[in-house]
Amino acid sequence: MSGERNWDYRFCWIRDAAFTLDAFFNIGCPHEADAFFWWLLHASQLTHPRLQVLYRLDGGADVAEESLGLSGYRGSRPVRIGNEAHEQRQLDIYGDYLQTAWLYQRAGGRIDADTGRRLAETADLVCRSWREPDSGIWEVRSARAHFTHSKMMCWVALDRAARLAGTEHIPSEHLAHWRTEAVAVRDFVEHRCWSERMRSYVRFAESEELDASLLLAAVMGYGDAREQRLTSTIEAIRHELGNGPLLYRYSGEDGLGGQEGSFVCCSFWLVEAMARGGHTEKATALMDELVGLANDVGLYAEEIEPETGAFLGNLPQGLVHLALISAATAIAEAQQ
Repeated sequence: MSGERNWDYRFCWIRDAAFTLDAFFNIGCPHEADAFFWWLLHASQLTHPRLQVLYRLDGGADVAEESLGLSGYRGSRPVRIGNEAHEQRQLDIYGDYLQTAWLYQRAGGRIDADTGRRLAETADLVCRSWREPDSGIWEVRSARAHFTHSKMMCWVALDRAARLAGTEHIPSEHLAHWRTEAVAVRDFVEHRCWSERMRSYVRFAESEELDASLLLAAVMGYGDAREQRLTSTIEAIRHELGNGPLLYRYSGEDGLGGQEGSFVCCSFWLVEAMARGGHTEKATALMDELVGLANDVGLYAEEIEPETGAFLGNLPQGLVHLALISAATAIAEAQQ
């Protein structure tokens, strides 16, 4: 059927990089992790210190979007090539980028002096940019806003930069400034992105909407998943956005017409958040349900229609399978 929400995903997203590197290490593929890290550094050098949301698989940055005069699969128009999202400001990707570097260093990878300088300059850019509104993780086509997840990931960026500087992997001249700005980011989130009425962090500052990306606060270490605010946020998201074992991405408008199914990666993020929050049995039970939703060869689409179980969107989608690996790893760690 026709719809507005058809996009070209044949690219590498910066935010997927942190999940990919972590997955490679978790499943025992250090050589692949090393190769991927340096591919990412090569691609991002083209736009340094600004990060582009996505890059071509050859590392290029030109991904202009256009519609083709084709009918598409089962009449799914429009058929697009390229992706306009590359022009968006998505501040969360700076947290993903520095998280990737931190994971690489923690696993024993060597960060040379030039790379360290570039990473430090990225942290400096976060200090200058985090107060700006952005388009958020879901690449909405509505007006920019102060998305909570984006602010949380700016805090992650500055925290990881400080850790890398503390181990002398990147220059530490601006370390004190990074720490000061990290405190300011957290103050913004805790005072402007929390709803007492909903007992939850909200989709963007001063809103009353929820967003499943807030589960990544527990996954990425913005806070301890056992803390009261994160615990109640996890429960609110499951209650408000859940449909059986599945979750919708967010409530509220996004500037696009039509509807979508549940977003499968969000359910695996919920599994991981519950496991890291000490609810191992609930996380394992949900994981078992989700595993049963895979197709006959164990793959998942981007979305699932909860009422019918129909696969929607891209098949297979990398982000879903990366979230599965991370969730399974979190359960295994919790059980130990």
